Amino acid sequence: MGKEALDYVLVPLGLALMVGYHAWLLLRIRRRPATTVIGVNSINRRIWVRHIMEEPSGKHAVLAVQTIRNNIMASTLLASTAITLSSLIAVLMSGGSRGGGGGGLLPGAPLVVGATGEAALSAKFFAILVCFLVAFLLNLQSIRYYSHTSTLVNVPLRAHRLRRPGLVVDYVTGTLNRGSYFWSLGVRAFYFSCPVFLWLFGPIPMFAACTAMVCALYFLDVCEDWEEEHHGEHGVSETSGQGKDVGEQQV
Repeated sequence: MGKEALDYVLVPLGLALMVGYHAWLLLRIRRRPATTVIGVNSINRRIWVRHIMEEPSGKHAVLAVQTIRNNIMASTLLASTAITLSSLIAVLMSGGSRGGGGGGLLPGAPLVVGATGEAALSAKFFAILVCFLVAFLLNLQSIRYYSHTSTLVNVPLRAHRLRRPGLVVDYVTGTLNRGSYFWSLGVRAFYFSCPVFLWLFGPIPMFAACTAMVCALYFLDVCEDWEEEHHGEHGVSETSGQGKDVGEQQV
């Protein structure tokens, strides 16, 4: 139980660190969306949708379609990469099970500290496979919502005679935001696969990667300048009201 015990301690700690950070991020997005990159992008997407749909001449329709097409291409690229890597991992797992060597990964290598048996190796490959499959499904949902938005955003507000313009903009913005949220979750599934991949070399690299990734994601996710600048200029932020709407729209 010497080296194997590290897997039972460091791996759950690393996973708890990643899950705890994202739980904190979700809470911050819901309460203070203007201090996060995801919240700020959601606010600006609402402004963009209203700007596109309120244009009476429809001259921004091509711009809207091109913008959403670029998002669809990004999601398609990630989905294709995820399913390709999933197939590769599945082939490696099936090849290892047919080999039946039982030596594990890098048998006798001093750099691999932790469980290196056949069962442990299968569990590690399965965890990587789950990450890529989840990334594929999330990006697939992102493509779905982006496809819906490409049609909805080109319907002018004056065509909705029986509905308030604000409700129409809210619905289209919600659809666009859901596509962006699923894309962000798909990207984070790729992020999550990096520490899981390093788990192949032992729980210590995995835990170190989780710690480093949480630190890096904090600087990528937090945006204090938007809220501070707006409060400094106007006292009470107008985006705070929109921010509450953004927080209520989170998945």
